Amino acid sequence: MREPDRIIRLKTVLSRTGLSRSTIYRKIADGTFPAQLKISTNGTGWHESDINRWIADPASWHPKRELDEVR
Repeated sequence: MREPDRIIRLKTVLSRTGLSRSTIYRKIADGTFPAQLKISTNGTGWHESDINRWIADPASWHPKRELDEVR
């Protein structure tokens, strides 16, 4: 059985990736970093698995497509 995918906040993403806040948001706009999820009215976070995939191979990271999840 798979463990549930945790939602991590910006502070954790910053420390895990070593990137600055502005670099993360620039990469999101470029499509080269996982986009954040809206988790409340004023809060956002990231799926930990998306960040782990990006850390493992940032150069070839691409957003998951719906077909990727089925396989």
